[in-house]
Amino acid sequence: MHAALLAELTLEEKASLCLGSDLWHTAPIPRLGIPALRLSDGPHGLRLPPGGGEAIAGGRPATCFPTASALGSSWDAELVRRIGAAIGAEARAHDVSVVLGPGINIKRSPLCGRNFEYFSEDPHVAGVLGAALIQGLQSRGVGVCVKHFAANNQENRPQRLGPNPATPVRGIATLGAPRDTTRVVGAAVRPTPYWSARV
Repeated sequence: MHAALLAELTLEEKASLCLGSDLWHTAPIPRLGIPALRLSDGPHGLRLPPGGGEAIAGGRPATCFPTASALGSSWDAELVRRIGAAIGAEARAHDVSVVLGPGINIKRSPLCGRNFEYFSEDPHVAGVLGAALIQGLQSRGVGVCVKHFAANNQENRPQRLGPNPATPVRGIATLGAPRDTTRVVGAAVRPTPYWSARV
């Protein structure tokens, strides 16, 4: 069924599915009955900005769960799975189709402004707990976008995060952590999309 639908998409329609119609929705393809999907930033609760913009203030209320760094300190995959299920239930209540998270980057530097979004400095723990959160979200029928695989360890401008430009490819390969973490996540679940803007 999916292959037949994919074959019917024009090149322009395929490209539009990669870009989205605004910050928080994918582009619909009405002629094929493909609706726009609503996305919400995660991973420790939904971010529901007003009017589809980037603003945080004035958004719809949502539960703020403990951050990944706090959950990582528990070493409790079942607890993380239950929190994922709770976030998934809330996502369904707000018509959110895909949650952008979890972040499975490992902690390598105190300069990383997103360490609170990562479970651990240990790739295996990060993978096990990341998989548990994904399983919980998916148990409620919500898609997951795994993000921030590696080298997203420093701030380069306020509110603009990105990979460390000084990290050589060989250094990442030698570290092995991204491979180990994604292997654990991939063996446990099948995430819907991957966030490819940050490798």
